[in-house]
Amino acid sequence: MKVGILGTRGIPNRYGGFEQFAEFLSVGLVQKGHQVWVYNSSLHPFQEASWNGVNIITCRDPEDKLGTAGQFIYDYHCIRDARKRDFDVLLQLGYTSSSVWAALLPKKSLIVTNMDGLEWKRSKYSPMVKRFLAKAEKWATNSSDVLVADSVGIQQYLKEKYHKQADFIAYGAALHTEPDASVPARYNLLPDQYLMLIARMEPEINIETILDGYVLSGDNRTFVVVGKTDNAFGQRMVAKFAHHAGIRFIGGVYDQRELSNLRWFSGLYFHGHSVGGTNPSLLEAMACNTVICANDNVFNKAILGRDAFYFDSAQSVADSIIGFRSKTHHAHLADSNMDKILSFYRWDQIIDAYEACFLHHLQTTGK
Repeated sequence: MKVGILGTRGIPNRYGGFEQFAEFLSVGLVQKGHQVWVYNSSLHPFQEASWNGVNIITCRDPEDKLGTAGQFIYDYHCIRDARKRDFDVLLQLGYTSSSVWAALLPKKSLIVTNMDGLEWKRSKYSPMVKRFLAKAEKWATNSSDVLVADSVGIQQYLKEKYHKQADFIAYGAALHTEPDASVPARYNLLPDQYLMLIARMEPEINIETILDGYVLSGDNRTFVVVGKTDNAFGQRMVAKFAHHAGIRFIGGVYDQRELSNLRWFSGLYFHGHSVGGTNPSLLEAMACNTVICANDNVFNKAILGRDAFYFDSAQSVADSIIGFRSKTHHAHLADSNMDKILSFYRWDQIIDAYEACFLHHLQTTGK
């Protein structure tokens, strides 16, 4: 198959979950004998024509000059280019800024859209933007040949709201099997003696609630926050907690080995995502033998079940920290979550599932 992947800032990953997904899926499909092209932003630091056997198409992205509006223009350029490529499959990762160009999608390609989470529920957006995102969601469902949901919750939502059957394919993660204590040591952190979270600085990830709860707990272990703080919300968090010596904002870390080791040697790992389906960073934490305290919502509970602490307020964060004795004491939680990765979320399984999805729908649609 000839497969195009758009909807990300590009590979190798320098940003987030969909970029990480595009990395693994594209390379995996190439290794299975398919030709794959990934669209990269012109702002991406990698500017070569190929990466690990994956073809890279760089398209102009004016986001640095126009802000969010630049994402729409970038997607426009990607879709216009895709019309010339004769792809068998065009996989869209998300729909936020691409669905407005749905009429331009190539008619001969199988259009597959990973529907991501419930974007219109994100608290960072204004009411007007939320209304637009709800419309964009509808446009994406109507313009795609195949919908993919990475959680059963999203699959059920699409069925109930749009009467559309989505293929359920989970996100993937790779077990971390070579812990290296020198990594936390470089950050002056002692193994199992720090708490942490890894997230983009956005309100619906409950970063403020988590840090308020940490302060409320009176715990004297260091709390490490990994994520770029250059947006308005991030700067507000840095300013608000600047007086608390136990909270350390260390910025963005994009080396996966580094991140995995920080997770592995943390005591309690916080996952605050409150909207969306299967969140990549949650699976990556599960793959790193860490004890997790997650936001109490249906998406997180569908994955973690009883094998985690949960919070829904600053007080419950504090209670979780106080109730967490040590990683050794709660090792059964970490062990059970690593077993889930082996059983349900291995990358080879996910890549096989996407390949099967593409081949099946190419055959049934005749494209």
